[in-house]
Amino acid sequence: MTETINSDGYLRSKGYANYVFLLLFLLFMFDYIDRLVIVSLFPYIKQEWGLTDTQCGMFVSAVYWAQFVFALPISILIDRWSRKKSIGLMAVFWSMATVACAFTRNFGQLFAARVAIGVGEAAYAPGGSAMISALFPEKKRAMIMGIWNSAIPLGSAIGIALGGLIATHFGWRHAFGIVALPGLFIAILFFFIKDYQTVDLVKQVNSGKNSNSKLGIKEIVIKFLNTPSLIFTYLGFAGCVFVTTSLLSWLPTFFHRRYDLSMAEASMKASIIMLMAVVGSPLGGFLADRWLKKRKNARLVFPAISSFATGVILFSAFNFLTGTTQFIILLFGGMAAIMFVPAAVAVTQDVIHPGLRATSYSLCVVVQTLLGSSLGPIFTGFLSDRYDIQTAMTVLPIFSILAAILFYFGSLFYNGDISKVEKVTMNFEVS
Repeated sequence: MTETINSDGYLRSKGYANYVFLLLFLLFMFDYIDRLVIVSLFPYIKQEWGLTDTQCGMFVSAVYWAQFVFALPISILIDRWSRKKSIGLMAVFWSMATVACAFTRNFGQLFAARVAIGVGEAAYAPGGSAMISALFPEKKRAMIMGIWNSAIPLGSAIGIALGGLIATHFGWRHAFGIVALPGLFIAILFFFIKDYQTVDLVKQVNSGKNSNSKLGIKEIVIKFLNTPSLIFTYLGFAGCVFVTTSLLSWLPTFFHRRYDLSMAEASMKASIIMLMAVVGSPLGGFLADRWLKKRKNARLVFPAISSFATGVILFSAFNFLTGTTQFIILLFGGMAAIMFVPAAVAVTQDVIHPGLRATSYSLCVVVQTLLGSSLGPIFTGFLSDRYDIQTAMTVLPIFSILAAILFYFGSLFYNGDISKVEKVTMNFEVS
């Protein structure tokens, strides 16, 4: 595809692409800090308001339910209007909603504030992915996505660790306000970057000579439905996110109850495991891009392998191991669990029209939210209430194995799907 205006493959320049990437990375990090600071506050909120584990899990799922509803319409706005304005406004909104959590007085109010966070964060990942796909060379797409997505575990770990520390020393309400404010500053900076020009939704037609015609809504829908590698990627993503969201939400509680640790200690231990994904995400992208030189469908075969490995690691850790040995094996699980992301996200950009990239990833967000992240914390909380937290964690590897199977089936269609993508020239905005 011809999508760049510089000979080195960058839409404007490598330096400017890296600057925009830095802002996108920081916003993604604060996205997850604000999203997951609550999980280390569960024991405090539960004690103050007399809640169940299932209700606590709903505070995490609320964000994903809101994303399910708003991701697609906001992503359409991103694709057809402005990436920088949409992303800046979303970041301001979710930061303010996080501050609002500090002033809630009951389950309903906090749940509503968490929904508002989800509305703000609904299409940030699709918007950021679209910008990165345009700014950087296609051959580096999975690696850059891997580095960008390492902001997820980094933000998650920081949020979980800070939540436990702040709540222990100052009270759980202060945790929300302290973590929310830095994101506002980055959001304001984002309004001053330059965006790429919105891509016209056209297809190439041959009628004696090359010409273009606009894509209608029906044709856009058919494009998505006729791209099986994309559908399998969405479903595989959901299986993996079911596992990772459950781990993010309940690992602190698991260590707290299983080993009788303070919540601050348990949160720190869980955050170290999550931090291993900072290595896993860019490593996964790097390996997938390197393998791409030898195998064209490597961006789906690799997630199949890494998801299967994650299932084996988690099954071994939660069923057969305890103590230090379990913790060490879970470190590898934290790294492996995120390795699928960069290649899978790259696929959502590879096999679709460049003017539909944010929409493509937003559909991934919708599917993974409906079948993965919105269900995982509640399902794990339900099993914990019915049995115990140990039993709840032993079920998670099943979903990693299922994801591996789905990614493999998707890889069978990848080569054919990518050959059908339109060639589009992309340009930077001039003002």
